Amino acid sequence: MSIVLILGSGPNVVNCRTWPRDPFDRIVAINNAWAVRPDWDDLIHPDDFPAARMPVEIAAHQRIVRAADYVPLQNTYGGFVYAGGTMAFTASYWALAALKPRVIAVLGCDMVYAQASNTHFYGTGTADPLRADITLRSLEAKSARLMAIAARQGCAMVNLSQDESRLVFPRSTAADVVGARPAAIDRNIVDAALAEEARLDYVVPSGKYWKEESRFDTAAIDALDALWLKAVPAV
Repeated sequence: MSIVLILGSGPNVVNCRTWPRDPFDRIVAINNAWAVRPDWDDLIHPDDFPAARMPVEIAAHQRIVRAADYVPLQNTYGGFVYAGGTMAFTASYWALAALKPRVIAVLGCDMVYAQASNTHFYGTGTADPLRADITLRSLEAKSARLMAIAARQGCAMVNLSQDESRLVFPRSTAADVVGARPAAIDRNIVDAALAEEARLDYVVPSGKYWKEESRFDTAAIDALDALWLKAVPAV
């Protein structure tokens, strides 16, 4: 597997409707994003995703990825407390584990929700990052962690959006994504952050971290997030 395109539900995701399939080897749609273009390969969604919003027909090459599929794989990368409890991060970690790509390019995953405007390509939706959630204290840090973990695996993370973004991935375009290279991470800081994660032991195998939230120290998570932000190049 070489280049994976992950589509979120941000307003700018519709920009990809006219893009040629090349150079993307696989297209992963999150939640409603399957409606953006018909040639998606994987639709990933949480178990509470409404059945009425599912595609009516699924082609032979397409598959649905549910919690039973992605929770064990995200756990191999530290679980939801460390990795971030949004489907954009989950889809990326699932792709790292299941598809082993050289590049993961994301679009429509900026997680910026302006007031009094459409927050999703289909209108106004429910924004995960606006919840009071232990895993969403710093979306920038969670994206830094993802970029560093991907780089350790030889995978580049890029953002194809040109809009304001909470992601710290370098910007790219569909035309330039072939040349993307893994981030030049500070491996000593990455090792220190991973060691701190192991010491804290905030892993929840079921993925239902909200049921154990009382045992998580927000100050410790904030300090860990600060480490991850130092591990990647400033953008």
